[in-house]
Amino acid sequence: MGKVAIVTGASRGIGRAIALRLARDGVRVVLCARDQKALDGVAREIEGAHAVSLDLRAPESAARLVDAAIEAFGAIDILVNNAGATKRGEFENLSEEDWADGFALKFFGAVRLTRTAWPHLKRQAGSVVNIAGIGGRTPGAEFAIGGSVNAALLSFTKALADVGVRDGVQVNAINPGSIRTDRLARRLAAEAAKTGIGVEAAARNLVHATNTTRLGEPEDIANLVAFVVGPEGRFLQGSLIDMDGGQTKTI
Repeated sequence: MGKVAIVTGASRGIGRAIALRLARDGVRVVLCARDQKALDGVAREIEGAHAVSLDLRAPESAARLVDAAIEAFGAIDILVNNAGATKRGEFENLSEEDWADGFALKFFGAVRLTRTAWPHLKRQAGSVVNIAGIGGRTPGAEFAIGGSVNAALLSFTKALADVGVRDGVQVNAINPGSIRTDRLARRLAAEAAKTGIGVEAAARNLVHATNTTRLGEPEDIANLVAFVVGPEGRFLQGSLIDMDGGQTKTI
């Protein structure tokens, strides 16, 4: 039988694309997200997928997800921590609740799930991939929460990679740039409405403003995840990989 992967935030966008790509490679997939209806839609696209609707902000959810994966497939080889979105906006307008919610899912949810799955990953000499974001390396004024959360996730990746060397678990992170997800579509639509131009014109303006090759597709990130967790990518350990069309300009 093939390997087993847990993919969080799997109901749409990058998470859905990762789950579909891993399944195409013969991986048995456990899908997790909060939106049961959307999650069931993805599960219907993947033969044998196991869908678990949970809010990973709740401390008990990590154990429930890991238990569900073990009950369904008996092992965990791959963990993709993809769930979590953070609120954009001016610093003075971001509330205490906005900050707490930003860390609750994307950072603490990933930490809890990784800790709970770790014994199973050790047993399988498995892989962890954290989907962070370029804001963790190049913060911006409108992305104070997201940049801080992603920076914490990247630091966590580096720390855990050292533990992974000892325990035989591969740990890496991927930083997506501007990817055509529902969230980006909403941003582009808002910009188009604000400026009176079309959505595709707004997309071209974003590419020009960031001096990048193009907007990314969820499948771009999914293909990279498949490489990282595959045999060809096994020498990667503690890597923080920017996949952003050249948006990150720092060394």
